Amino acid sequence: MKFRVLKLVLAACGLFPSLASAQTHKSSQRPLPPEAFKLVSIDATGSKRYKSEDIARATGLQLGQTAHEDDFQTAARHLGDTGAFTNVAYTFQYSPEGTKVEFQVQDSDKFVPVRFVNFVWFPERELKDKLHAIVPLFDGQLPATGELSGQVSEVLQAMLLEQKIVGTVDYTRVSPQDGPVEAIEYSVTGATRLVIRNVEFTGAGGDELQLLQSAAKNLQGAEYSSDKLHQIATSTFLPIYVSRGYLHAQIGDPEPKLAPKTNVDPADENDDETPVDVSFTVSPGHEYKVAGVEIEGNKAIPTSNIRPLIALKADQVANAVVLDDGIDAIKKLYGTHGHVQAAVRAEPEIDDSKSTVKYRIRVNEGDVFKMGDLEIQTPEAKTTAQLENNWTMRAGDVYDASYPKKFAAQVLKEVLTRGEWRTGIHETINEKEKTVDIVVRFDLK
Repeated sequence: MKFRVLKLVLAACGLFPSLASAQTHKSSQRPLPPEAFKLVSIDATGSKRYKSEDIARATGLQLGQTAHEDDFQTAARHLGDTGAFTNVAYTFQYSPEGTKVEFQVQDSDKFVPVRFVNFVWFPERELKDKLHAIVPLFDGQLPATGELSGQVSEVLQAMLLEQKIVGTVDYTRVSPQDGPVEAIEYSVTGATRLVIRNVEFTGAGGDELQLLQSAAKNLQGAEYSSDKLHQIATSTFLPIYVSRGYLHAQIGDPEPKLAPKTNVDPADENDDETPVDVSFTVSPGHEYKVAGVEIEGNKAIPTSNIRPLIALKADQVANAVVLDDGIDAIKKLYGTHGHVQAAVRAEPEIDDSKSTVKYRIRVNEGDVFKMGDLEIQTPEAKTTAQLENNWTMRAGDVYDASYPKKFAAQVLKEVLTRGEWRTGIHETINEKEKTVDIVVRFDLK
């Protein structure tokens, strides 16, 4: 993170006619009293993200302290090193009453959320409040680069020591391969193993509660990780509601709580495990029914062929899981007709007064792609030649995206019948030529 530190103004109000004259007529200068160097005001402007008082605290300067320009330069550089700002400038004034300093900043444009993976000893709200009290520029998010993430780590480590908790705080900048930072995760390693004992769902009831409890049974005995629990809440718990028409249902963040150990046996190998109870707050919202389904934008494939793939019908519960399955099926259908980049999306029109939803399925078919180059890889040249001959989709044919998997399954059934094989299929789309090159690989396990 690059930033600029600028010194803008140095003035001694009423004491120097101007900085230039002060430099020219040194003999006429009256010495400033010691009180002139005491900080009486620390202000900050330019930030849309932070309060002035939080930036002032982050400088490390204290009202009443004796301060000089070197201190302001250090404070400005400290602000820039956090990564929270791209530009930092400052002005200051001396007067018989004391010194006033103002920092002008420009916010960085890349902040990411913070995740606490296994800090079960502190309620998350308490954790965030404590961090903000010590690290003023922490507001639940952090700049993707800079030293602020390290400052948070140091505070977390101190909190563990204060509670006499053995463990080391680590943090990771999470990003997809070769992609930008998406989050910063903090975790504790070297501590006692945190094991989930019970999982509860506040706000859930009826059949949904039973299904949630059944799905959560697999978590008992698993190691606690808020990151994994977030994924499970999204992939497993939430679909229980959206499949029943609760389109606005929300599953809250996992709330861990240390559970008391019972019947501890000194000879027990699991004595170093700490049980954790986890609670999720559920907000189901209203149940919605389908008011209708309309399909738009399709030309290559008639609506009569697409409509059966959407299993939702009017007056049925708006099962969002079934809808997603239908969207995937439409994309696969277009893939068999060469439209490998077809985009299909459902746009809901929700009527809260009637608790109904009307779906518009919009199709952007895209271009038709044709079969390009084929490469089949096997351990033996003879087998490779045989499989290339068996491949029936030739160069220039309209590309069928379903064919490679069907071909691989047929090969394993009829040709490579001995041994256990691993298959790999790689498609390369050529935008300019509107072709798809295929590599199919067969390896013995």
